[in-house]
Amino acid sequence: MKYLYRFFTLVCVAGVLGSCADMMDTDSELVAFEKDNTLNHPTDSVYSVMGIVGKMQVIADRMVLLGEVRGDLMMTTDAASADLKRLASFDFSTDNCYNVVSDYYAVINNCNYFIAHVDTALQRRGRNLFTSEYAAVKTFRAWAYLQLVKNYGEVPLVTEPVMTEQRAREEMNKQRLGIVDICNYFIDDIKPYALTELPRYGSINGYESQRFFIPTRALLGDLCLWAGRYQEAAQWYHDYITDKNNPLPMNASARSVWPSNVTEFNLSSPSRGYDVTSINEAISFIPMEDRVFDGIVSDLGNVFNSTRENNYFYQMTPSPAMVQLSTSQTYCMEYKSGTETDTIYVPKVGLMDDIMAGDLRLYSNFNQSSRGGQDEYSEFSSIMQTIRKTMTQRVTTYRLNMIYLRYAEALNRAGLPQSAFAVLKYGLCPENIVAYVDSVEQVTAGSLIDFDANIFTRETIIGIHSLGSGDSQANGYYTLPMPAQQLASRQDTIAYQIPLIEDMIIDEMALEGAFEGYRFYDLMRVALRRNAPQYLADPISRRRGTVDESLRALLMDPKNWYLPLH
Repeated sequence: MKYLYRFFTLVCVAGVLGSCADMMDTDSELVAFEKDNTLNHPTDSVYSVMGIVGKMQVIADRMVLLGEVRGDLMMTTDAASADLKRLASFDFSTDNCYNVVSDYYAVINNCNYFIAHVDTALQRRGRNLFTSEYAAVKTFRAWAYLQLVKNYGEVPLVTEPVMTEQRAREEMNKQRLGIVDICNYFIDDIKPYALTELPRYGSINGYESQRFFIPTRALLGDLCLWAGRYQEAAQWYHDYITDKNNPLPMNASARSVWPSNVTEFNLSSPSRGYDVTSINEAISFIPMEDRVFDGIVSDLGNVFNSTRENNYFYQMTPSPAMVQLSTSQTYCMEYKSGTETDTIYVPKVGLMDDIMAGDLRLYSNFNQSSRGGQDEYSEFSSIMQTIRKTMTQRVTTYRLNMIYLRYAEALNRAGLPQSAFAVLKYGLCPENIVAYVDSVEQVTAGSLIDFDANIFTRETIIGIHSLGSGDSQANGYYTLPMPAQQLASRQDTIAYQIPLIEDMIIDEMALEGAFEGYRFYDLMRVALRRNAPQYLADPISRRRGTVDESLRALLMDPKNWYLPLH
């Protein structure tokens, strides 16, 4: 209990939230002099908001690592730190540098302070000065709480700034809320700001600062998805994607593909065109620093990649389970000549590299090579690893392709399996909706699948599976699940399809989002939804290729999924 106070300590940075000297006395007890710390000047607002972004830097790497090291797509190496190895085995018996709950509450308490003290009534030329910042900070707080509750299971809900140890203890003794209650609270809290424009501070360190902020409608979709409010989730995702001021059709330009003129696959290499590190791929991100002197520098590069700093010893690597999922996909190539169409499926064996089989996203983002001149006594690794998704200067919070996949997940659980499957195989646009979603589902879906025919066309959209598995629209092995015989009712067919399509979506999330920090939470979300802990326990226990029975037994109890809140 001695750490409770620092859980809620408002972490001050000079010039970020007014004068820190005014907020604490010489006895080290934090005291808020509210009359001296009202945020009523544009400069105060900018510094305060960017100070919150600075606090988010502290949890940025952790957001990725906690989602991957506990999942099944990556495994730790001998060079991994003891803390990473313990996380991978779900051993939370000792202090762990990745289990510092106060870092999340530092973000939350700074948000609480801003919300409580900003002068929202202040106007200039008839316009409220701080509306954008107020909305952005409320969204930051909701996002931070979602990260917190996903990792800790049940947490105290603190919505006022905590400035004293006594108050911190009182807050910590409040009833803890689970993920559904947390999500429901913040859905109501940020919904009024869904259409509020985010702040624009121009370019900061070469980045468009507007992308530092969490997209409110996308976050509302996430909160509704975790809360089981699937129709609402689908609507929020849809409305974000189809915003008339900034529509976001699927970008097909970064596909990983085999050359169209290939005749012998064993003599050719596919294109490594898939690059999620492109600044254009990120909807929003946490900017990181270039030098420790300037602030928080991401360490993901040293965990995932061979660098001179780590003597080329990477700490995590793709697991056999990841490789098996990737190579089990079927890559399809469609050739058209006049009115004739031919379909070719890339072979699984005899390729220059085994991971060229199946889906190409793993091949595009992962590479290992030998380093010559090293022996078993060398201080340097003899194997070089590169995972291209690792970015040193930013950690992505939202990426468009993952929003589309969550949209598909929500559509499916809202009882619209044909529409969800169309996101995977064809991409949703008016032409494809007419072709691949029957009239009954079209009526049921209504505005959830309403797309502007001038923007969302077959030329501008693509099925997400085609990003790595070729021309999926022509793939005869990638099909809408159908029962072997006609069931008694349409609803029975839908009930049959929903879990099977959900499995396909979760697999696609792994293929598309591997190494980005989503996997453990995606498995958790479905396991909780189905009340089936084996949905999480089975794949994680098989991450290294064979079943770890003791790990599986541990994970069959959901209480063991979460970090201890101490």
